[in-house]
Amino acid sequence: RFSTVSLLQLDPENTGFIAVENISSLLEHHELQLDPSKLEMLFALVQSNEEGQVCYQELLELMSSKRSSSFRRAIANGRRSLQREILLDETGLGLYKRFVRYVAYEILPCETDRRWYFHQNRFCPPPIFMALITVIQILVFLCYGAMLNKWVLQTYQLDFMKSPLVYHPGHRAQVWRFFTYMFMHVGLEQLGFNALLQLMIGVPLEMVHGILRISLLYMAGVLAGSLTVSITDMRAPVVGGSGGVYALCSAHLANVVMNWAGMRCPYKLLRMILALVCMSSEVGRAVWLRFSPPLPSSGPQPSFMAHLSGAVVGISMGLLILRSYEESLQRQCSWWVILLSFATFFVFAIFWNIFAYELLEVQIPPPP
Repeated sequence: RFSTVSLLQLDPENTGFIAVENISSLLEHHELQLDPSKLEMLFALVQSNEEGQVCYQELLELMSSKRSSSFRRAIANGRRSLQREILLDETGLGLYKRFVRYVAYEILPCETDRRWYFHQNRFCPPPIFMALITVIQILVFLCYGAMLNKWVLQTYQLDFMKSPLVYHPGHRAQVWRFFTYMFMHVGLEQLGFNALLQLMIGVPLEMVHGILRISLLYMAGVLAGSLTVSITDMRAPVVGGSGGVYALCSAHLANVVMNWAGMRCPYKLLRMILALVCMSSEVGRAVWLRFSPPLPSSGPQPSFMAHLSGAVVGISMGLLILRSYEESLQRQCSWWVILLSFATFFVFAIFWNIFAYELLEVQIPPPP
């Protein structure tokens, strides 16, 4: 920390800027110690200013490991000083640090952000949200699988559909079902697909962007999935976390496409194709199950709209979240536009569920 006397010595004319000579004196004679990454960014800040000065506020933010929008712009202008060595060149790293570097190159498109994340990461808090959701989904599936002695198409078992977690249009007044359906799955293949994607994509995203942003994105996809089904496929029950999973996947894939030149994840084109094929095949499977005649007509018909609505949430809300690494979302106009759009859809869906079923005289399958 700097005292008022130190500030007067560094900036005697009270301009708010510190000359490069004073910075050199600070580094030589002050007890302050900077790690190499911060020292490198400090030089980038100096180079970004034509007069060789650095803003005092930006210097304080650098010391406190905080990055404002102005600080990010200053770093971006001086980025050439950070390109002399890339993060991949660092050697002698432990297993955890190698994993953190892998996550940085998987998620972040900018070398400056990668280096910042790599040096600031402290594994606190750990990425517990996606891991906890996945564990609960597996435990719930195992409980119902053992109870029913059935591991595929569990929705055709009466006891499964009696669960208070399943969303059923006949129980839509029980609002928690619009969220808790994500813990129930049709069978082992749906659970395996969702759990794999949540861990492979959701955990790295949570490590970089934090639990609040990723949980918001995931839960928004889950809620959008059930609400969309209640509007577009009014007779269909819903189970599975596909809405949240597709929100994560579509947001990440869209971010990779938007920053294609900057992404350094290995085999990115092949992995992009494989991800699109897997996601498309899962949607195709849901469409086939929805309209294919071999399924018992007396049973609930699965819906594919949760997948599509989750993808829309990921591309709209998620893309903005992933592009705003360590920047305040509240200061961005586009963030409020997206929130207003989602809130409008939410209010419309509430009124739809209250009035539309009776007005349209929809014949709902009797709830179990």
